[in-house]
Amino acid sequence: MAFWWPLIVLAFAYAICRFLLMLIPPNVPSIQVDASDVLDDGNQTQENSFIYVPPRGRTQQSETKVQCYEPATMKYLGYYPALTPVEVKERVALARKAQKTWAKSSFKQRRLFLRILLKYIIEHQDLICEISSRDTGKTMVDASLGEIMTTCEKITWLLSEGERWLKPEYRSCGRSMIHKKSKVEFHPLGVIGAIVSWNYPFHNIFNPMLAAVFSGNGIVIKVSEHASWSGCFYFRIIQSALAAVGAPENLVDVITGFSETGEALVSSVDKLIFVGSPGVGKMIMRNAAETLTPVTLELGGKDAFIVCEDANVEHVAQIAVRAVLQSSGQNCAGAERFYVHKDIYSSFVNQVSKIVKSVSAGPPLAGKYDMGAICMQEHSERLQNLVNDALDKGAKLVVRGSFGHIGEDAVDHFFPPTVIENVNHTMKLMQEEAFGPIMPIMKFSTDEEAVKLANDSKYGLGCAVFSGSQRRAREITSQIHCGVAAINDFASSYMCQSLPFGGVKESGFGRFAGVEGLRACCLVKSVVEDRWWPYIKTKIPKPIQYPVGENGFEFQESLVEALYGLNIWDRLRALVAVLKILTDQNSHASSNSKRRDD
Repeated sequence: MAFWWPLIVLAFAYAICRFLLMLIPPNVPSIQVDASDVLDDGNQTQENSFIYVPPRGRTQQSETKVQCYEPATMKYLGYYPALTPVEVKERVALARKAQKTWAKSSFKQRRLFLRILLKYIIEHQDLICEISSRDTGKTMVDASLGEIMTTCEKITWLLSEGERWLKPEYRSCGRSMIHKKSKVEFHPLGVIGAIVSWNYPFHNIFNPMLAAVFSGNGIVIKVSEHASWSGCFYFRIIQSALAAVGAPENLVDVITGFSETGEALVSSVDKLIFVGSPGVGKMIMRNAAETLTPVTLELGGKDAFIVCEDANVEHVAQIAVRAVLQSSGQNCAGAERFYVHKDIYSSFVNQVSKIVKSVSAGPPLAGKYDMGAICMQEHSERLQNLVNDALDKGAKLVVRGSFGHIGEDAVDHFFPPTVIENVNHTMKLMQEEAFGPIMPIMKFSTDEEAVKLANDSKYGLGCAVFSGSQRRAREITSQIHCGVAAINDFASSYMCQSLPFGGVKESGFGRFAGVEGLRACCLVKSVVEDRWWPYIKTKIPKPIQYPVGENGFEFQESLVEALYGLNIWDRLRALVAVLKILTDQNSHASSNSKRRDD
């Protein structure tokens, strides 16, 4: 006890000191970001106060401007230039020049950059969420969940563990290289390119940017033409934080435009991260193949939501509705297929129907609405077509939520939360990614059937399984072919930012987030060096030196068995043979040398 007592006192004193240090607020600089031109204070100029009606039936690809408007109200927000391929290459060149300086920055400087961002985000949550709400139509609560919390979680994980996972990692050297030491080094790739979707404009910019910058890279982000207004404001936050830590100008850039702009980015960067549809993802792969640019593709999903008969229906119902209605159902990892055990099917349908019936949709900043707008023009029509196809094939519409006061020009940007039962896999609604607030519910009888139904999809991003037995839920989850899974929860894996995120099949490949996503921004270099230099050095054994000796292969055979033989006696016998060959070789060399001297 006399030995342990001082150690206990020291450990207790250390814990107290750590606790007291936590009470001291960190000295993090504040940044000022001009938001005067994005705040809707009711004093807009005539130029920026009219209702914008985008042309139907044709894209804006030929336009030189990206027109921006609020989907929930159709208020005009302004425009941004559609950059040409030449302009894109110029931006990437500037980022490449800045990256060469930033690659030498310390982790201390990079962590300060993250802390400045975190401080600004926490202090300006309402501004960030309001801008996301105006540009994409989501509610403030949906923005907080999908934009703020996820981004703050990523920053805190990088602050806590980022440096650890980018430091050299020592590995075993095996039997033949026991005299060596080996490690993996993680160096910046250069300039990362990111083409991101519109559904979470703040997080979709910050997510790749944080990993790229913390790992020493520059990054150029092409924001969606459906969220350029918010993306360009969020870029100001990044610029201010970089300037505050003395980072080189142009290290991070945000560009606007259409497909031509994105294509130019693919061919200019050292790696590309894409978040979008399978169709566009395939085009990006074809373009990337021309320059052998590595890509990470996150292409959406058709996630299964499985509820076993031993689950708590009342508890699961609330999670299910949030899983399908979050951001009006516009989530890459949203729940799109609901499989419920036949014994609780009616109870589950009744529970979710009560909740959905109470949900009202409307302009999120104009009143107290539970759900906002559909961001993309004409998407509501596509959603209704999916519902009609299901109804024509025997499905039943159970309930729909209500609309609040919606302006006449914005009607097409809203779709009511909808519950449909008696669906099956012949219906497009159960096969195509809906990306909307529709809950199709299907029965299953056995766990094997649930697994078979969940895997019957061209997508493979995520799944959620609910059961009163965690062991049973784990067993079901392990058989579903997807990249992320949650047991007795939904999408919780994304809030654990130490975990990688990505899918299989037409949901894409590669991972962002987590250790894997951070290291995916790096040149992974294997390094081997002598363990006891200069005392033990690599030397080619005599039998296999040039010119190769007559017993060279015999030597190799014995060496292989000595190193990798299945039992100790075979290995010892082979080792003796190796030593004998070396001894004979040395004796023969000595004899030849002596004869030459004579």
